[in-house]
Formats: sequence, structure tokens, C-alpha cells
Amino acid sequence: MTIPFDSTNGLPPPSPQTGALSHLRVLDLSRVLAGPWCTQNLADMGADVIKIEKPGAGDDTRHWGPPYLGGDNVGADDGPTRQASYFAACNRNKRSVTVDIATPDGQKLIRDLAMKSDVVIENYKTGGLKRYGLDYETLSALNPRLIYCSITGFGQTGPYAARPGYDLLIQAMSGLMSITGQADGEPGAGPMRVGVAVIDVFTGMYATTAILGALEARHHTGRGQCIDIALLDVAMAVLANQSAGYLNAGVVPTRQGNVHPSVVPYQDFPTQDGNMLLAIGNDGQFARFCEVANVDWARDERYATNSNRVTHRGKLIPMMCEITRTKPTSEWVGLLEAASVPCGPINNIAQAFADDHVQHRGLRVEQYRYPSSESPSSDAVNRIYTSASPLRLSETPTTLRHAPPALGQHTEEVLRDCLDLDAQEVADLRARGIL
Repeated sequence: MTIPFDSTNGLPPPSPQTGALSHLRVLDLSRVLAGPWCTQNLADMGADVIKIEKPGAGDDTRHWGPPYLGGDNVGADDGPTRQASYFAACNRNKRSVTVDIATPDGQKLIRDLAMKSDVVIENYKTGGLKRYGLDYETLSALNPRLIYCSITGFGQTGPYAARPGYDLLIQAMSGLMSITGQADGEPGAGPMRVGVAVIDVFTGMYATTAILGALEARHHTGRGQCIDIALLDVAMAVLANQSAGYLNAGVVPTRQGNVHPSVVPYQDFPTQDGNMLLAIGNDGQFARFCEVANVDWARDERYATNSNRVTHRGKLIPMMCEITRTKPTSEWVGLLEAASVPCGPINNIAQAFADDHVQHRGLRVEQYRYPSSESPSSDAVNRIYTSASPLRLSETPTTLRHAPPALGQHTEEVLRDCLDLDAQEVADLRARGIL
């Protein structure tokens, strides 16, 4: 199923040719999350993304389970139905091709595909592809228009360049974990990772942006270029206001739980039946909260302005908690939304997908890996759900063409269509373990 720009307008799904990047081919040598997140963005916008995977094993995340597609117990052995749901999160709209790049014939296939591609993305260790003749210098000599994006933990230069990098490690080294979690002295205090591999995701987004910039530059120069994206660089960048406070005021941020360091009240509050989130960003919103709560704090100079509320939060927040405990979450949300005070429930993921607005926006999409007549395994495994792309372009909307593929699902198709290999040539490569 393809989600139109407006999922309620009754129009037929857009043609795959309408994608903003449908004229581009991307050779994806990446695995796990940061690189695949980037290539899924490009694929959603119409690019033909060819995902290269190791024969017999594939992307690491194919095995990062449970949970597995179809339920926790599906594919519990090592058979062909085993597919971790993790892989589905970042490999939609791609064609999977198995190639052993450690072999000379496999390397030649990759070079041949690179000559017919616009972009190559890889996340091997720094210099890791040079020994295979798949580095930027080699491939750009064959295809000067090639844009080559390398994603590593620490970048192509510097004392840590040779180190492997993982999201959790980078969250720790960048300082992100030091500002995430309960404050010192609170129950459960201590450094905490973010609940999603957020640095990998941000890195994928930055890589997408850099590639689009390089493509625009190529319109003017006719030449490709090499892009060096490092998880640590990204992590330092997305510290945003927290790093700005340190760099400009010498303030080292600390963990504050759900409390905002510079805005009050901007946190979770207890209610009669659970919790809610208040995100009051200005004095007018605070005054309207006070009207709804029937208190006069907005006329008290200690709380009338945000800067004073930050100073006196130790007194204000306990008083607010006493008030918010008097009504259930749904009642507070209704009253405060009517007064244009930003608030909402604290949902789990199931509740979030059940939300009326989330459903209206079509944020859960369903795809089938194979037509049912071609399915080599159960329907439950072939029906795959993913979160919709948030990119909504009115003239060139994102499209859904391929479900997250089975390992090597498109090998013959790609080698035939892109490299003109016939069935016998493909069979010979497969017999020799190249595919």
C-alpha cells in the first residue's frame, strides 16, 4: 500500500515515477542503522537503492531478534523465515542483492554497479574498503560523477579514526548520556541512554542532507565528491542548546530527568490516574494554565516570567503537582487544549499508534514482501508494517515500492537489468559462492 500526500483525499496512489529522486541510483554498502536509515530516506523519495548484503548472512540487523516478523516465536530457528523486525525499520523500498565483496569477482560486480550509480554509501571502518578496490579514489576514477558517502564512528581523520563506533558508545563519549536520566539524588539516578539509537538516526539524516547537497553541487560542477560523516561529529552537533550553554557560558549541563534546564514548567506532572506532559513555552501559556487551574500564580512576580519560574521552580513545581493530581489525565488534556496550553498524555508506543491523529496521518503502513502466489514462507512473515516516511512533498510524494526485502530477493533482477548478465552467468556466480 502506498500512502498518498493526503491519505483521506480518495486519490489513487502516486506512480513510483513521481518520486523526487526517481532518476537516481544508490548503491548501498551499509548495514545496521545509520547508513540504512539514510538510504531508506533516499529510497522513499524514489531513488533506486540496491542494498548489497553478504551471502547467507546479510545485514546484521536481520538477526537482531526477538522480536521477529510475525511475532516473537516466528522463525525461532535459523531457517529462511527467521527475520528480525529490526531490519524492517530501515530497509523499506530497497532491492537486496547478495555479493561476496571479499572475492575478486564480487568486487568487480560492485565496481560495475558503481559505474552505473549516482551515489555509494558505506559504513565500513576507515579505509576498510580500500583493500577491495571499493574506496572513493578507485570508484571515482571509474565514475567521476559518483557521490561517495562514508559513515564511520569517528571520521576519516584524527586519533580515533581507526576505532569502530556504535551508537551507545557515542552517546557515552559525546556527553549525551551525562544529561539523560534522573538527576543526582533522585531514585534511579545515573547516566542513561536514549530509548532509540538516536545518534545513528541523526547520522542517517545528516548523511541524507549531505548527499542531497552534493547532488545539487554536481548540477553545477558535473563532478561527484566524497562525504565524511562521523557519529561523534553528529552527536556533538545535536547537543544543540546544551553545548551552546557550555561553550558560551561555561555551564556544564547535568541530568535533570524530564525537567527542562531553561523553561518552566516543561515536564511531566502526576494526575489522578497517571501522568501528563506540560510543555509551557511562554508566559501567556502559563497565565492560561493558571486560569484553568483557578490559581493566581501568574500575578505573582516569582512566577510571572519564565526566568523567574526557572529561579523558583523548587517552590512552583510541588504546588503544580498538588493541583494536577486532582483530575484525570483526559480531563486535564481537554481543559488545557481548549485554552491553547500545550499538553498531552504520556503514551506507550501501542497507544501512540492507536491515537486518532496518528491514524489520520497514515503513520503505519503495510507492505507485502512477495505476492502471495510467490511467497516462500508464511503470510505473517511477508506482511510487514513500518512507520510512514514523514517527508510530505506535494508534487513528488514519497512512495512505497518494495517491502523490506528478503536476503538476496532481487539479485537476479538487478544483475540482469543493471549489468546485462544472463541466467547462466548468474547461475555460475552463484555456484561459485559469489552471490
